[in-house]
Amino acid sequence: MKDYPVTQRNKVKRLPKRGHYDRETVYGILDAGFLCHVGFVMEGQPFVIPTSYGRDGDKVYLHGSSKSRMLTQLEQGFPICLTVTHIDGLVLARSAFHHSINYRSAVLFGAAHLVEGEEKERALFLISENILKGRWDEVRGPNAQEMKATSVLRLDVETASAKIRTGPPGDDEEDYALPIWAGIVPVVQQYGPPVNDPLLTAGIPIPESIKML
Repeated sequence: MKDYPVTQRNKVKRLPKRGHYDRETVYGILDAGFLCHVGFVMEGQPFVIPTSYGRDGDKVYLHGSSKSRMLTQLEQGFPICLTVTHIDGLVLARSAFHHSINYRSAVLFGAAHLVEGEEKERALFLISENILKGRWDEVRGPNAQEMKATSVLRLDVETASAKIRTGPPGDDEEDYALPIWAGIVPVVQQYGPPVNDPLLTAGIPIPESIKML
C-alpha cells in the first residue's frame, strides 16, 4: 500500500517524528474504533459532529437521518475533515509541564458524496459490522421506509495522516532525582455484561455477536 502524499493539509507539524503517512497505520486506527468526529464549515460557522462510520479501503461511510443538517450539507461535495482518536494511557511525569497522553489518532481529508442503491445497502452493513461484527445477520434488516429516512455518505479519502505517542514520560534531566512518582496509567476500553431489554421475550438467548465481545 502506498503512503498518502504529504501536503499542507495532512503534514504533522507539531512533533513530526510522531507522524505516520502509510495507509496500514491509518487503517489500523480506523478499524480499531467506530466513533469519529466530522468537521466542516457551513455558512462560515465551523461544526464538529460525532458519528459512527465504516471503512472499505480508502472509502469511509457515514450515515444518519435524511434530514440531518450535517448530511444534507456534506452530500453537496463539501470538503470535510474526519478524525478518530484512541487513548492508550495517561503519561504522568515529575513535572506538570511534561504530563502527556499515549494515543493513536488519524486525520482524514476529502469530500463526501451521497450514495444510493446497492452501495448504500453495503455501506449500512459495513457500519453495522464495524460497531458489532455479526449483528447485521441477527436482526431484521431496514425496510423501504427506513432506507428512505436514512442518508449515507461516502468520504473518498484524498489524503490522511496518523499521529501516535507511546512510551514513558520525558522529564527534564534535573527532575529525575525528585521524590515524585512517574509512569504510565494504561487506559483500556472494555464491554460490560449485557443487560436484557425489559420488554425482551423470555427465553431468548444472548446472540453470538455479543458472546464474541
